[in-house]
Amino acid sequence: MALEQYVDWSEIESLIMILSDLIRKSPRSFSTITTLSRGGLIPARLLADHLGIQKILVDPTTISSDSLVVDDIFDSGNTFKKIQSLVDDSSRLFFVTLFARHGKQYPNQLVYAKQTNDDGYVVFPWDRLEFKNSQN
Repeated sequence: MALEQYVDWSEIESLIMILSDLIRKSPRSFSTITTLSRGGLIPARLLADHLGIQKILVDPTTISSDSLVVDDIFDSGNTFKKIQSLVDDSSRLFFVTLFARHGKQYPNQLVYAKQTNDDGYVVFPWDRLEFKNSQN
C-alpha cells in the first residue's frame, strides 16, 4: 500500500526553481500563464513571479498556445486531456507541473520538476486540510 507523500514549502520552492530553469532553457516564450483553479493556482503564481509574467488566466474556456499551462501534478492525465482540448494549437501546448505520477506515460508537451515516489496521494501545503477532511 502506498503512503501519502507530504511536500513542504521548501520543496515547493526548489521545484519552482527547477521548472523556472527548464522553461527559460526552452525555445518558447510566454506572455501569460493559464491554470485551473484549486491545485494549479499557487504554482502558477510562483512561476509567474519567477518568470516575470504578469497575467494569470484561471479556468478559461479557450487557451492560447502562447500561454504557459501550469498545474501541481500530472496524475491520471485527465486534466491534461481537458486542457489539450481547449488549446487553439495543441501541438504547441507547453504544460508544466511540479510532480508527474511515477509509472505513467507522459505526453511530449509535459515538463515536470519531479516524479512522485509511488502512487500515493501527494499532499501539498495548500491542500493539507482538504486531505485531512477526506480521511474522516
